[in-house]
Amino acid sequence: HVQLVESGGGSVQAGGSLRLSCAASAYTFSSGCMGWFRQAPGKEREGVAAIYTGDARTVYYADSVKGRFTISPDNEKNTVYLQMNSLKPEDTAMYYCAADRRYCGLEYSSLFRYWGQGTQVTVS
Repeated sequence: HVQLVESGGGSVQAGGSLRLSCAASAYTFSSGCMGWFRQAPGKEREGVAAIYTGDARTVYYADSVKGRFTISPDNEKNTVYLQMNSLKPEDTAMYYCAADRRYCGLEYSSLFRYWGQGTQVTVS
């Protein structure tokens, strides 16, 4: 069965950087969409970034992270990364990796079929 495993979360000071990784198994990584979502306590889940791994050119970013975060796939490693720079306290959340073979975007997270367990990012 499909598994998504996130790693790379942690605690960092404002202005710092982190790189999240999401390794996919039993999933045709090179054709589909990989996304990152986050959820802070008491808030709704929101889309952060998504990329169609088939061409790596169809990319979506939330306005709040544009220019600071970069999503990138490594099709050989079946892994998608989220490079997060210039982190702010409001970026603090649990970050989840998601995958779907058909839908690609940030507006309808429920359309992503596969989800990881999440990795915590704390910015102070």
